[in-house]
Amino acid sequence: MASSSLPSAFLQSQFHLPQISPKPYSRRSSLTPITASISEKSSPINTSPVESSKLPIRKIPGDYGLPVIGPINDRLDYFYKQGKEEFFKSRSQKYQSTVFRVNMPPGPPIASNPNVIVLLDGKSFPVLFDVSKVEKKDIFTGTYMPSTDLTGGYRILSYLDPSEPKHAQLKQFMFYLLKTRRDHVIPEFNSTYTSMFESLEQTIASKGKVGFNDPGDAAAFSFLGKCYFGVDPAATNVGTDGPSLIAKWVFFQLAPILTLGLPAVVEEPLIHTTRLPAFLIKKDYKKLYDYFSSSAGDLLDEAEKMGLSRDEACHNILFAVCFNTFGGMKIFFPSILKYIGRAGVKLHTQLAQEIRSVLKSNGGEVTMAALEQMPLMKSAVYEAFRIEPPVPTQYGRAKRDLVIESHDAQFEVKEGEMIFGYQPFATKDPKIFERADEYVADRFVGEGEKLLKNVFWSNGPETENPTVGNKQCAGKDFVMFISRLFVVELFRRYDSIDIEVASSALGSSITITSLKRATF
Repeated sequence: MASSSLPSAFLQSQFHLPQISPKPYSRRSSLTPITASISEKSSPINTSPVESSKLPIRKIPGDYGLPVIGPINDRLDYFYKQGKEEFFKSRSQKYQSTVFRVNMPPGPPIASNPNVIVLLDGKSFPVLFDVSKVEKKDIFTGTYMPSTDLTGGYRILSYLDPSEPKHAQLKQFMFYLLKTRRDHVIPEFNSTYTSMFESLEQTIASKGKVGFNDPGDAAAFSFLGKCYFGVDPAATNVGTDGPSLIAKWVFFQLAPILTLGLPAVVEEPLIHTTRLPAFLIKKDYKKLYDYFSSSAGDLLDEAEKMGLSRDEACHNILFAVCFNTFGGMKIFFPSILKYIGRAGVKLHTQLAQEIRSVLKSNGGEVTMAALEQMPLMKSAVYEAFRIEPPVPTQYGRAKRDLVIESHDAQFEVKEGEMIFGYQPFATKDPKIFERADEYVADRFVGEGEKLLKNVFWSNGPETENPTVGNKQCAGKDFVMFISRLFVVELFRRYDSIDIEVASSALGSSITITSLKRATF
Protein backbone atom coordinates (compact mmCIF):
# COMPACT_ATOMS: atom_id res chain seq x y z
CA MET A 1 0.00 0.00 0.00
CA ALA A 2 1.30 3.27 -0.92
CA SER A 3 1.48 6.65 0.63
CA SER A 4 -2.28 7.11 0.90
CA SER A 5 -3.34 3.50 1.01
CA LEU A 6 -5.97 1.69 3.06
CA PRO A 7 -5.70 1.03 7.74
CA SER A 8 -1.73 -6.16 14.13
CA ALA A 9 -3.84 -3.61 15.66
CA PHE A 10 -6.63 -2.82 13.21
CA LEU A 11 -9.43 -4.70 14.92
CA GLN A 12 -8.53 -3.13 18.23
CA SER A 13 -8.17 0.25 16.59
CA GLN A 14 -10.89 2.67 17.60
CA PHE A 15 -10.91 5.48 15.08
CA HIS A 16 -12.17 8.57 16.86
CA LEU A 17 -14.77 9.68 14.34
CA PRO A 18 -17.76 10.79 16.43
CA GLN A 19 -19.27 12.85 13.68
CA ILE A 20 -19.36 9.95 11.23
CA SER A 21 -19.73 6.88 13.41
CA PRO A 22 -23.22 5.39 12.99
CA LYS A 23 -23.23 3.84 16.45
CA PRO A 24 -20.93 3.60 19.48
CA TYR A 25 -18.31 0.88 19.46
CA SER A 26 -17.24 -0.90 22.61
CA ARG A 27 -13.82 -2.48 22.69
CA ARG A 28 -13.05 -5.56 24.70
CA SER A 29 -11.18 -4.54 27.81
CA SER A 30 -8.39 -7.01 26.99
CA LEU A 31 -7.36 -5.08 23.91
CA THR A 32 -5.14 -2.04 23.98
CA PRO A 33 -6.34 0.50 21.40
CA ILE A 34 -4.16 1.87 18.66
CA THR A 35 -5.82 4.97 17.34
CA ALA A 36 -5.91 6.84 14.06
CA SER A 37 -6.66 10.44 14.89
CA ILE A 38 -8.53 12.84 12.65
CA SER A 39 -6.63 15.79 14.01
CA GLU A 40 -6.03 18.52 11.47
CA LYS A 41 -2.38 18.47 12.50
CA SER A 42 -0.03 15.65 11.67
CA SER A 43 2.12 14.02 14.30
CA PRO A 44 5.51 15.69 14.71
CA ILE A 45 8.31 14.02 12.82
CA ASN A 46 11.86 14.25 14.05
CA THR A 47 13.87 15.67 11.18
CA SER A 48 17.01 16.47 13.15
CA PRO A 49 16.72 20.18 13.96
CA VAL A 50 19.57 22.13 12.47
CA GLU A 51 19.91 24.38 15.51
CA SER A 52 21.45 21.59 17.61
CA SER A 53 23.59 20.11 14.85
CA LYS A 54 27.37 20.36 14.74
CA LEU A 55 27.65 18.63 11.39
CA PRO A 56 29.32 20.55 8.57
CA ILE A 57 27.20 22.08 5.81
CA ARG A 58 28.08 20.48 2.49
CA LYS A 59 26.99 21.37 -1.02
CA ILE A 60 24.75 18.65 -2.43
CA PRO A 61 26.96 16.65 -4.81
CA GLY A 62 25.92 15.45 -8.25
CA ASP A 63 24.40 17.17 -11.25
CA TYR A 64 21.61 16.72 -13.77
CA GLY A 65 23.67 16.84 -16.95
CA LEU A 66 22.59 18.53 -20.14
CA PRO A 67 18.86 19.09 -20.72
CA VAL A 68 17.16 16.02 -22.22
CA ILE A 69 20.46 14.15 -22.63
CA GLY A 70 21.20 13.97 -18.89
CA PRO A 71 17.76 12.62 -17.92
CA ILE A 72 17.80 10.06 -20.74
CA ASN A 73 21.27 8.84 -19.75
CA ASP A 74 20.13 8.47 -16.13
CA ARG A 75 17.01 6.63 -17.26
CA LEU A 76 19.03 4.17 -19.31
CA ASP A 77 21.35 3.58 -16.34
CA TYR A 78 18.40 3.09 -14.00
CA PHE A 79 16.52 0.57 -16.13
CA TYR A 80 19.12 -1.17 -18.27
CA LYS A 81 22.81 -0.46 -17.70
CA GLN A 82 22.91 -0.59 -13.91
CA GLY A 83 19.51 -1.40 -12.45
CA LYS A 84 17.93 0.35 -9.46
CA GLU A 85 20.23 -0.83 -6.70
CA GLU A 86 23.49 -0.18 -8.51
CA PHE A 87 22.14 3.12 -9.87
CA PHE A 88 21.91 4.53 -6.34
CA LYS A 89 24.82 2.62 -4.81
CA SER A 90 27.34 3.66 -7.45
CA ARG A 91 26.45 7.34 -7.17
CA SER A 92 26.51 7.26 -3.38
CA GLN A 93 30.00 5.75 -3.53
CA LYS A 94 31.14 8.20 -6.20
CA TYR A 95 30.05 11.23 -4.19
CA GLN A 96 30.79 9.70 -0.78
CA SER A 97 27.35 10.86 0.27
CA THR A 98 23.88 9.44 0.89
CA VAL A 99 22.45 12.73 -0.37
CA PHE A 100 23.02 13.75 -3.99
CA ARG A 101 21.42 15.08 -7.16
CA VAL A 102 20.25 12.92 -10.05
CA ASN A 103 17.42 12.59 -12.58
CA MET A 104 14.66 10.09 -11.87
CA PRO A 105 12.63 8.29 -14.54
CA PRO A 106 10.60 8.73 -16.59
CA GLY A 107 12.14 12.04 -17.62
CA PRO A 108 11.24 13.78 -20.89
CA PRO A 109 8.90 13.92 -22.61
CA ILE A 110 6.54 12.43 -19.98
CA ALA A 111 8.04 14.35 -17.05
CA SER A 112 9.22 17.85 -17.87
CA ASN A 113 11.40 18.15 -14.75
CA PRO A 114 13.03 14.90 -13.57
CA ASN A 115 15.56 16.64 -11.27
CA VAL A 116 15.56 15.31 -7.69
CA ILE A 117 17.66 15.35 -4.54
CA VAL A 118 18.14 11.75 -3.43
CA LEU A 119 18.04 10.64 0.23
CA LEU A 120 19.43 7.16 0.97
CA ASP A 121 19.96 7.09 4.73
CA GLY A 122 17.58 6.58 7.62
CA LYS A 123 18.41 9.92 9.25
CA SER A 124 17.57 12.22 6.35
CA PHE A 125 14.66 10.16 4.97
CA PRO A 126 11.97 11.23 7.53
CA VAL A 127 11.89 14.79 6.17
CA LEU A 128 9.68 13.29 3.45
CA PHE A 129 6.98 12.66 6.06
CA ASP A 130 6.97 16.19 7.46
CA VAL A 131 4.17 17.95 5.59
CA SER A 132 5.12 21.26 7.18
CA LYS A 133 8.31 21.08 5.13
CA VAL A 134 7.36 19.16 1.97
CA GLU A 135 4.35 19.28 -0.31
CA LYS A 136 2.75 16.03 -1.49
CA LYS A 137 0.55 17.39 -4.27
CA ASP A 138 0.47 15.21 -7.41
CA ILE A 139 3.70 13.35 -6.60
CA PHE A 140 2.35 9.96 -5.55
CA THR A 141 4.07 8.35 -8.57
CA GLY A 142 7.03 10.72 -8.62
CA THR A 143 8.00 13.37 -11.14
CA TYR A 144 4.97 12.65 -13.34
CA MET A 145 1.27 12.12 -12.64
CA PRO A 146 -0.85 9.60 -14.57
CA SER A 147 -3.85 10.97 -16.44
CA THR A 148 -6.98 11.44 -14.35
CA ASP A 149 -8.78 9.69 -17.22
CA LEU A 150 -7.58 6.52 -15.47
CA THR A 151 -9.38 7.49 -12.24
CA GLY A 152 -12.75 8.76 -13.43
CA GLY A 153 -11.51 12.30 -13.97
CA TYR A 154 -10.64 12.81 -10.30
CA ARG A 155 -7.42 13.54 -8.47
CA ILE A 156 -7.55 10.61 -6.07
CA LEU A 157 -6.67 10.94 -2.35
CA SER A 158 -3.13 9.63 -2.94
CA TYR A 159 -2.39 12.69 -5.10
CA LEU A 160 -3.75 15.29 -2.67
CA ASP A 161 -1.65 17.32 -0.24
CA PRO A 162 -3.03 17.51 3.32
CA SER A 163 -3.41 21.28 2.85
CA GLU A 164 -6.18 20.65 0.30
CA PRO A 165 -9.66 20.55 1.91
CA LYS A 166 -10.71 17.44 0.00
CA HIS A 167 -7.84 15.48 1.56
CA ALA A 168 -9.40 15.49 5.04
CA GLN A 169 -12.82 14.51 3.68
CA LEU A 170 -11.49 11.58 1.69
CA LYS A 171 -9.14 10.31 4.37
CA GLN A 172 -11.94 10.43 6.96
CA PHE A 173 -14.00 8.39 4.50
CA MET A 174 -11.19 5.82 4.26
CA PHE A 175 -11.08 5.59 8.04
CA TYR A 176 -14.82 5.00 8.05
CA LEU A 177 -14.51 2.26 5.42
CA LEU A 178 -11.92 0.49 7.52
CA LYS A 179 -13.84 0.86 10.74
CA THR A 180 -17.29 -0.13 9.62
CA ARG A 181 -16.34 -3.65 8.43
CA ARG A 182 -13.64 -4.49 10.96
CA ASP A 183 -15.52 -7.45 12.45
CA HIS A 184 -15.45 -9.23 9.08
CA VAL A 185 -11.66 -9.25 8.65
CA ILE A 186 -10.70 -12.39 10.60
CA PRO A 187 -13.54 -14.67 9.47
CA GLU A 188 -13.28 -13.68 5.80
CA PHE A 189 -9.50 -13.99 5.84
CA ASN A 190 -9.67 -17.43 7.43
CA SER A 191 -12.31 -18.65 4.98
CA THR A 192 -10.57 -17.31 1.89
CA TYR A 193 -7.06 -18.42 2.73
CA THR A 194 -8.16 -21.84 4.00
CA SER A 195 -9.56 -22.47 0.52
CA MET A 196 -6.40 -21.13 -1.09
CA PHE A 197 -4.04 -23.32 0.96
CA GLU A 198 -6.18 -26.40 0.32
CA SER A 199 -5.99 -25.73 -3.41
CA LEU A 200 -2.22 -25.19 -3.26
CA GLU A 201 -1.80 -28.50 -1.44
CA GLN A 202 -3.79 -30.34 -4.08
CA THR A 203 -1.69 -28.89 -6.89
CA ILE A 204 1.57 -29.76 -5.11
CA ALA A 205 0.30 -33.31 -4.58
CA SER A 206 -0.45 -33.71 -8.29
CA LYS A 207 2.30 -31.64 -9.91
CA GLY A 208 5.05 -31.40 -7.29
CA LYS A 209 4.99 -27.61 -7.08
CA VAL A 210 2.66 -24.64 -7.47
CA GLY A 211 3.03 -20.95 -8.25
CA PHE A 212 1.80 -18.77 -5.43
CA ASN A 213 1.29 -15.41 -7.13
CA ASP A 214 -1.80 -16.12 -9.26
CA PRO A 215 -3.81 -17.98 -6.60
CA GLY A 216 -2.52 -15.48 -4.05
CA ASP A 217 -3.83 -12.58 -6.14
CA ALA A 218 -7.20 -14.29 -6.58
CA ALA A 219 -7.47 -14.90 -2.83
CA ALA A 220 -6.47 -11.32 -2.01
CA PHE A 221 -9.11 -9.72 -4.24
CA SER A 222 -11.80 -12.14 -3.12
CA PHE A 223 -10.96 -11.45 0.53
CA LEU A 224 -11.06 -7.68 0.07
CA GLY A 225 -14.43 -7.82 -1.68
CA LYS A 226 -15.99 -9.99 0.99
CA CYS A 227 -14.32 -8.17 3.87
CA TYR A 228 -15.21 -4.62 2.81
CA PHE A 229 -18.48 -5.10 0.93
CA GLY A 230 -19.78 -8.57 1.72
CA VAL A 231 -19.72 -9.45 -1.98
CA ASP A 232 -17.20 -11.80 -3.61
CA PRO A 233 -16.17 -10.20 -6.92
CA ALA A 234 -16.05 -13.67 -8.48
CA ALA A 235 -19.82 -13.91 -8.01
CA THR A 236 -20.42 -10.73 -10.05
CA ASN A 237 -19.77 -9.65 -13.63
CA VAL A 238 -16.10 -9.24 -12.69
CA GLY A 239 -15.84 -13.01 -12.32
CA THR A 240 -12.32 -14.30 -11.87
CA ASP A 241 -10.88 -11.51 -14.01
CA GLY A 242 -10.44 -9.05 -11.13
CA PRO A 243 -6.68 -9.42 -10.63
CA SER A 244 -5.94 -9.22 -14.37
CA LEU A 245 -8.20 -6.18 -14.80
CA ILE A 246 -6.43 -4.45 -11.93
CA ALA A 247 -3.00 -5.40 -13.24
CA LYS A 248 -3.70 -3.81 -16.62
CA TRP A 249 -5.12 -0.67 -15.04
CA VAL A 250 -2.17 -0.29 -12.65
CA PHE A 251 0.27 -0.92 -15.50
CA PHE A 252 -1.21 1.96 -17.49
CA GLN A 253 -0.47 4.23 -14.55
CA LEU A 254 3.00 2.97 -13.63
CA ALA A 255 4.38 1.96 -17.04
CA PRO A 256 6.68 5.01 -17.29
CA ILE A 257 8.57 3.88 -14.17
CA LEU A 258 8.54 0.11 -14.77
CA THR A 259 10.61 -2.26 -16.84
CA LEU A 260 9.28 -5.50 -18.26
CA GLY A 261 12.74 -6.94 -18.82
CA LEU A 262 12.61 -6.21 -22.53
CA PRO A 263 15.44 -4.55 -24.47
CA ALA A 264 15.65 -0.76 -24.20
CA VAL A 265 15.01 -0.42 -27.93
CA VAL A 266 11.56 -1.91 -27.33
CA GLU A 267 10.59 -0.45 -23.96
CA GLU A 268 11.85 3.10 -24.41
CA PRO A 269 9.49 4.14 -27.22
CA LEU A 270 6.58 2.06 -25.95
CA ILE A 271 6.32 2.93 -22.25
CA HIS A 272 9.06 5.36 -21.17
CA THR A 273 8.53 8.16 -23.68
CA THR A 274 4.79 7.86 -24.40
CA ARG A 275 1.81 7.59 -22.08
CA LEU A 276 -0.39 4.60 -22.78
CA PRO A 277 -3.83 5.93 -23.82
CA ALA A 278 -6.49 5.51 -21.14
CA PHE A 279 -9.25 4.63 -23.61
CA LEU A 280 -7.63 1.23 -24.19
CA ILE A 281 -8.70 0.07 -20.74
CA LYS A 282 -11.89 2.07 -20.36
CA LYS A 283 -14.13 -1.03 -20.50
CA ASP A 284 -11.95 -2.90 -17.99
CA TYR A 285 -12.07 0.01 -15.57
CA LYS A 286 -15.84 0.34 -16.00
CA LYS A 287 -16.27 -3.32 -15.05
CA LEU A 288 -14.37 -2.72 -11.82
CA TYR A 289 -16.23 0.53 -11.15
CA ASP A 290 -19.61 -1.15 -11.59
CA TYR A 291 -18.65 -3.79 -9.03
CA PHE A 292 -17.77 -1.20 -6.40
CA SER A 293 -20.73 1.01 -7.25
CA SER A 294 -23.21 -1.85 -6.79
CA SER A 295 -21.48 -3.48 -3.79
CA ALA A 296 -20.60 -0.41 -1.71
CA GLY A 297 -24.03 1.20 -1.51
CA ASP A 298 -24.03 1.78 2.26
CA LEU A 299 -20.54 3.25 2.14
CA LEU A 300 -21.51 5.57 -0.69
CA ASP A 301 -24.54 6.69 1.32
CA GLU A 302 -22.17 7.60 4.13
CA ALA A 303 -19.88 9.42 1.69
CA GLU A 304 -22.76 11.68 0.69
CA LYS A 305 -23.38 12.49 4.36
CA MET A 306 -19.73 13.57 4.54
CA GLY A 307 -20.20 15.95 1.63
CA LEU A 308 -18.65 13.76 -1.08
CA SER A 309 -20.35 12.81 -4.33
CA ARG A 310 -21.10 9.11 -4.76
CA ASP A 311 -19.09 9.08 -7.98
CA GLU A 312 -15.93 10.59 -6.49
CA ALA A 313 -16.22 8.36 -3.42
CA CYS A 314 -16.59 5.27 -5.59
CA HIS A 315 -13.52 6.09 -7.67
CA ASN A 316 -11.56 6.61 -4.44
CA ILE A 317 -12.78 3.29 -3.01
CA LEU A 318 -11.74 1.56 -6.22
CA PHE A 319 -8.28 3.13 -6.08
CA ALA A 320 -7.82 2.41 -2.39
CA VAL A 321 -8.88 -1.22 -2.68
CA CYS A 322 -7.39 -2.09 -6.07
CA PHE A 323 -4.25 0.02 -6.34
CA ASN A 324 -3.26 0.52 -2.72
CA THR A 325 -4.51 -2.53 -0.84
CA PHE A 326 -4.67 -5.25 -3.46
CA GLY A 327 -1.53 -3.85 -5.09
CA GLY A 328 0.19 -3.99 -1.72
CA MET A 329 -0.91 -7.57 -1.01
CA LYS A 330 0.29 -8.55 -4.47
CA ILE A 331 3.77 -7.39 -3.45
CA PHE A 332 4.14 -7.99 0.27
CA PHE A 333 2.55 -11.43 0.67
CA PRO A 334 5.09 -12.95 -1.78
CA SER A 335 7.80 -10.92 -0.04
CA ILE A 336 6.86 -12.38 3.34
CA LEU A 337 6.93 -15.87 1.84
CA LYS A 338 10.31 -15.17 0.28
CA TYR A 339 12.06 -14.09 3.45
CA ILE A 340 10.41 -16.47 5.88
CA GLY A 341 10.66 -19.33 3.41
CA ARG A 342 14.37 -18.76 2.83
CA ALA A 343 15.05 -18.42 6.55
CA GLY A 344 14.76 -22.19 6.95
CA VAL A 345 13.30 -24.89 9.16
CA LYS A 346 14.60 -23.49 12.45
CA LEU A 347 12.58 -20.28 12.10
CA HIS A 348 9.60 -22.19 10.71
CA THR A 349 9.59 -24.43 13.80
CA GLN A 350 9.89 -21.46 16.16
CA LEU A 351 6.99 -19.67 14.44
CA ALA A 352 4.83 -22.79 14.43
CA GLN A 353 5.50 -23.40 18.11
CA GLU A 354 4.72 -19.82 19.10
CA ILE A 355 1.60 -19.53 16.95
CA ARG A 356 0.09 -22.88 17.92
CA SER A 357 0.89 -22.44 21.61
CA VAL A 358 -0.78 -19.04 21.74
CA LEU A 359 -3.81 -20.20 19.77
CA LYS A 360 -4.20 -23.22 22.07
CA SER A 361 -4.14 -20.98 25.14
CA ASN A 362 -6.80 -18.80 23.49
CA GLY A 363 -9.23 -21.61 22.83
CA GLY A 364 -7.96 -22.30 19.32
CA GLU A 365 -9.37 -19.03 17.99
CA VAL A 366 -7.48 -16.43 15.99
CA THR A 367 -8.16 -13.10 17.69
CA MET A 368 -6.47 -9.74 17.86
CA ALA A 369 -5.57 -10.44 21.47
CA ALA A 370 -3.94 -13.74 20.45
CA LEU A 371 -1.85 -12.12 17.72
CA GLU A 372 -0.52 -9.56 20.17
CA GLN A 373 0.94 -12.46 22.20
CA MET A 374 3.19 -13.60 19.31
CA PRO A 375 6.33 -11.42 19.46
CA LEU A 376 8.41 -13.52 17.04
CA MET A 377 5.63 -13.62 14.46
CA LYS A 378 5.15 -9.86 14.70
CA SER A 379 8.88 -9.22 14.41
CA ALA A 380 9.21 -11.57 11.41
CA VAL A 381 6.55 -9.54 9.59
CA TYR A 382 8.06 -6.17 10.54
CA GLU A 383 11.43 -7.39 9.31
CA ALA A 384 10.01 -8.34 5.91
CA PHE A 385 8.58 -4.83 5.58
CA ARG A 386 11.90 -3.32 6.67
CA ILE A 387 14.15 -5.20 4.32
CA GLU A 388 11.85 -4.94 1.29
CA PRO A 389 9.25 -2.17 1.71
CA PRO A 390 6.35 -2.65 -0.73
CA VAL A 391 6.55 0.96 -1.91
CA PRO A 392 10.26 1.70 -2.34
CA THR A 393 10.05 5.36 -3.39
CA GLN A 394 8.82 8.52 -1.68
CA TYR A 395 8.71 12.07 -2.98
CA GLY A 396 8.16 15.53 -1.52
CA ARG A 397 8.60 19.06 -2.85
CA ALA A 398 10.30 21.53 -0.49
CA LYS A 399 7.79 24.11 0.74
CA ARG A 400 10.58 26.47 1.76
CA ASP A 401 14.35 26.57 1.99
CA LEU A 402 15.41 23.64 4.18
CA VAL A 403 18.50 22.11 5.75
CA ILE A 404 18.48 18.30 5.70
CA GLU A 405 20.81 16.20 7.84
CA SER A 406 22.38 12.87 6.96
CA HIS A 407 24.65 11.05 9.41
CA ASP A 408 27.66 12.96 8.10
CA ALA A 409 26.61 16.41 6.94
CA GLN A 410 23.93 19.04 6.50
CA PHE A 411 22.59 19.97 3.05
CA GLU A 412 20.75 23.07 1.94
CA VAL A 413 17.64 22.49 -0.17
CA LYS A 414 15.89 25.35 -1.96
CA GLU A 415 12.16 25.94 -2.00
CA GLY A 416 10.49 24.06 -4.85
CA GLU A 417 13.17 21.41 -5.24
CA MET A 418 11.97 17.82 -5.45
CA ILE A 419 13.25 15.49 -2.75
CA PHE A 420 13.27 11.76 -3.41
CA GLY A 421 13.89 8.90 -1.00
CA TYR A 422 14.75 5.34 -1.96
CA GLN A 423 13.41 3.48 1.03
CA PRO A 424 15.21 0.11 0.70
CA PHE A 425 18.49 1.93 1.39
CA ALA A 426 17.09 4.03 4.23
CA THR A 427 15.63 1.01 6.04
CA LYS A 428 18.85 -0.95 5.54
CA ASP A 429 21.00 1.86 6.90
CA PRO A 430 24.01 0.12 8.55
CA LYS A 431 24.39 3.05 10.95
CA ILE A 432 20.95 2.22 12.36
CA PHE A 433 20.57 -1.54 11.88
CA GLU A 434 23.14 -4.23 12.60
CA ARG A 435 23.41 -6.83 9.83
CA ALA A 436 21.25 -4.39 7.88
CA ASP A 437 21.25 -6.41 4.65
CA GLU A 438 20.18 -9.63 6.38
CA TYR A 439 16.70 -10.83 7.21
CA VAL A 440 16.79 -11.19 11.01
CA ALA A 441 13.38 -12.51 12.03
CA ASP A 442 13.67 -11.61 15.73
CA ARG A 443 15.15 -8.16 15.15
CA PHE A 444 12.16 -6.38 16.71
CA VAL A 445 11.64 -8.67 19.72
CA GLY A 446 12.09 -7.14 23.18
CA GLU A 447 14.50 -4.21 23.14
CA GLY A 448 14.47 -4.43 19.36
CA GLU A 449 11.04 -2.78 19.36
CA LYS A 450 12.85 0.53 19.81
CA LEU A 451 14.05 0.21 16.21
CA LEU A 452 10.50 0.30 14.82
CA LYS A 453 10.71 4.08 14.55
CA ASN A 454 13.12 3.44 11.65
CA VAL A 455 10.67 1.26 9.68
CA PHE A 456 9.02 3.51 7.09
CA TRP A 457 6.95 1.31 4.74
CA SER A 458 3.70 3.18 5.54
CA ASN A 459 5.00 6.60 4.50
CA GLY A 460 5.79 7.33 8.11
CA PRO A 461 7.54 5.75 11.09
CA GLU A 462 5.99 2.50 12.32
CA THR A 463 5.60 4.17 15.72
CA GLU A 464 3.39 6.96 14.30
CA ASN A 465 -0.30 6.88 13.37
CA PRO A 466 -2.14 8.10 10.27
CA THR A 467 -4.21 11.28 10.58
CA VAL A 468 -6.11 13.46 8.14
CA GLY A 469 -3.24 15.94 8.51
CA ASN A 470 -0.48 13.65 7.26
CA LYS A 471 0.19 11.32 4.34
CA GLN A 472 0.82 8.17 6.34
CA CYS A 473 -1.05 5.17 4.96
CA ALA A 474 -4.62 5.23 6.26
CA GLY A 475 -4.56 1.45 6.26
CA LYS A 476 -1.26 1.08 8.12
CA ASP A 477 -2.71 -1.07 10.92
CA PHE A 478 -4.92 -3.04 8.53
CA VAL A 479 -1.97 -3.95 6.32
CA MET A 480 0.12 -5.08 9.26
CA PHE A 481 -2.82 -7.02 10.70
CA ILE A 482 -3.58 -9.04 7.55
CA SER A 483 0.15 -9.69 7.06
CA ARG A 484 0.26 -11.22 10.54
CA LEU A 485 -2.88 -13.19 9.78
CA PHE A 486 -1.17 -14.58 6.69
CA VAL A 487 1.79 -15.88 8.70
CA VAL A 488 -0.52 -17.29 11.39
CA GLU A 489 -2.70 -19.09 8.82
CA LEU A 490 0.45 -20.52 7.24
CA PHE A 491 2.09 -21.90 10.37
CA ARG A 492 -1.02 -23.09 12.14
CA ARG A 493 -1.29 -25.52 9.20
CA TYR A 494 2.29 -26.31 8.23
CA ASP A 495 5.54 -27.15 10.00
CA SER A 496 7.62 -25.78 7.12
CA ILE A 497 7.51 -24.48 3.58
CA ASP A 498 9.99 -24.83 0.71
CA ILE A 499 10.03 -22.23 -2.04
CA GLU A 500 11.75 -21.11 -5.21
CA VAL A 501 12.06 -17.37 -5.91
CA ALA A 502 12.27 -15.44 -9.17
CA SER A 503 11.93 -11.75 -9.91
CA SER A 504 8.89 -10.11 -11.47
CA ALA A 505 7.93 -6.61 -12.62
CA LEU A 506 6.37 -5.97 -9.21
CA GLY A 507 8.11 -7.81 -6.39
CA SER A 508 8.91 -11.53 -6.35
CA SER A 509 7.52 -14.58 -8.11
CA ILE A 510 7.14 -17.47 -5.66
CA THR A 511 6.89 -21.17 -6.45
CA ILE A 512 6.02 -23.44 -3.52
CA THR A 513 7.65 -26.87 -3.78
CA SER A 514 6.64 -28.26 -0.38
CA LEU A 515 4.11 -27.63 2.37
CA LYS A 516 4.79 -29.92 5.31
CA ARG A 517 1.58 -30.52 7.23
CA ALA A 518 1.54 -29.79 10.96
CA THR A 519 2.83 -32.70 13.07
CA PHE A 520 2.51 -31.19 16.55
